[in-house]
Amino acid sequence: MGQSLRHMERVVGVGIGPLAAGTVGLLILLKVIQRLRRRPNIQDKVVVITGASSGLGKECARVFHAAGARLILCGRDQRRLQEVVEELGNKTYGKTQTYTPCTVTFDLSNTSVVCSAAEEILKCHGHVDVLINNAGVSYRGNILDTHVSVQREVMDTNYFGPVALTQAILPSMVDRGSGHIVVISSVQGKISIPYRSAYAASKHAMQAYYDCLRAEVDSLGLHVSVLSPGYVRTNMSINAVTGDGSKYGVMDKTTATGADPVDVANDILKAVCQKKKDVVMAGLGPTTAIYLRTLWPALYFRVMASRARKQTGKEE
Repeated sequence: MGQSLRHMERVVGVGIGPLAAGTVGLLILLKVIQRLRRRPNIQDKVVVITGASSGLGKECARVFHAAGARLILCGRDQRRLQEVVEELGNKTYGKTQTYTPCTVTFDLSNTSVVCSAAEEILKCHGHVDVLINNAGVSYRGNILDTHVSVQREVMDTNYFGPVALTQAILPSMVDRGSGHIVVISSVQGKISIPYRSAYAASKHAMQAYYDCLRAEVDSLGLHVSVLSPGYVRTNMSINAVTGDGSKYGVMDKTTATGADPVDVANDILKAVCQKKKDVVMAGLGPTTAIYLRTLWPALYFRVMASRARKQTGKEE
């Protein structure tokens, strides 16, 4: 602090009196406290991340690992999960204490195996501080050409899977009187756009379920966050399913020019540390559309109808 005051004296060219020095010192102290409060703190917390082998889930694994979390990485492919573990194990982050992640392999869309997977998750460290429901599948297709089995497949992965895992982990959090359930939703959980019916429906369902959960567990000391990114630069559109169940296999322009997943993962870390309840992580356009849907729905419907006419159902 003394060095900071002497630096200010050199800058202004005059000495700083005792009263002024005390004021400056107080301001510097307050600024340091504010920075400490803003600094994400997830050190030593047990954090579960689903869909951790690729895309946004993998970036979240990197960010939370670097912040000192005790990670439990979940996915369908053990080999790819292990590759993430090995990659994280080769990095150091200054004085931050890091831990080798655990892995639990299961298919989230198969709800019959979720309970046993939850038991395996809880065995890793005895409890879960933060459950991040990230795994999901996207969809591209015309409703007229989409079989109901595809709609069900998307709902199983994006809605029923996370719900089943949440309800399997929830009792242990209630017993401890502590826990944080996080959902990586989408702007399309707030609004629907053409040729995304199954995906938007699953995210709308997720939004409603976790809004209810937030209210029900508030008095129990638990927290629920729904985080809704816009387009993120991952392979989400390439791996999307189409109306007949086949892979879409195309990198959409909107996805290719989307947000950097590293930036989104860092925003997720901050939102989790600050226990934000509901965050839209998107640009001005999607955010405006959300408000438009609420405040002027007739105009929103016209805009979406016009958008549908301009699209082929495969690309924007």
